[in-house]
Amino acid sequence: MAIYAVTYTYAENSTEARDQHRPAHREYVGKLSEEGVNLVSGPFGPDEAPGALLLLRADSAAAALAYTEPDPFRTEGLVSDVSVREWIPVVGPLAKEF
Repeated sequence: MAIYAVTYTYAENSTEARDQHRPAHREYVGKLSEEGVNLVSGPFGPDEAPGALLLLRADSAAAALAYTEPDPFRTEGLVSDVSVREWIPVVGPLAKEF
């Protein structure tokens, strides 16, 4: 399996709705972590454009994207754009695991 960097761009004016749906979002992403799919994820810093990065283990970019489709942030329309790119860890603690 490969690792994919999935980037969310949050929808404009979605802060309040994201706050409301964050517990369900984190529960969903937590289940992906338990399954070994989500390696790490989290939002970008406060000075960055609103969004998040998820590193997912999947068989293909399409499969990585499919893992995000049931995410409450996506089903509630709080993500305006999703990008998926294969990522190859070479140096650092994560690289040793792959």
